[in-house]
Amino acid sequence: MGRGTYALARVAVYTRTAGIALWWTGLVAAGVGLAVPGLTGRRAGILGGAALFLVAAAAAFLARRRRCTGLIRTSTAAGKWVVLHDRAVTVRGWLRRRRWWLAAAFLAAAASSLAAPAAGGLLLAGAGAGLWAKAVWLGRWERRNEKLLWVRPEWADGRSPSRGDVRGWMTTGPLAGDAAPGGARRRSPVPGAARERRPRARVTAAAR
Repeated sequence: MGRGTYALARVAVYTRTAGIALWWTGLVAAGVGLAVPGLTGRRAGILGGAALFLVAAAAAFLARRRRCTGLIRTSTAAGKWVVLHDRAVTVRGWLRRRRWWLAAAFLAAAASSLAAPAAGGLLLAGAGAGLWAKAVWLGRWERRNEKLLWVRPEWADGRSPSRGDVRGWMTTGPLAGDAAPGGARRRSPVPGAARERRPRARVTAAAR
């Protein structure tokens, strides 16, 4: 990328990807856990896991809600020279950097079934459901305001960006990048639209 150019990724895609990854990791771990009687028995494990599912879903949805609202309120229009990551690039990057964390979470959830079958897996699945609901909430804001929310990938991953003036969220028009609500995959392509396109707003291109 040229001087002054930096990449942005959809906030809703990041959130939805995390939710789906935790959801399926938790469901698989819960399925494995059902094969183990456990100390408490399957019935107690499932009932306890259901309670943990609801608590984790609510906590994941509400966590940092005020911070997200503040970032939305202070978001600024994306500069002229930015590269927008499409959904596939964002998903691959998120999974690649967190694959070992997901593997460790799966093993921990499956191992917890020795005490309470399926409880750990349902806890992970609940966190995933809460993050998915948060992605839907972000998508509704985007649709209502006809703007898309973007973030520097390194900031979303907990790394310090090279430019201190782009630590917050940024916005583009609704035609920039992958504009499916809530970071979802488009079920059918928009007629005449390309996976990689030049948006109308002050953005250079949507990169693969």
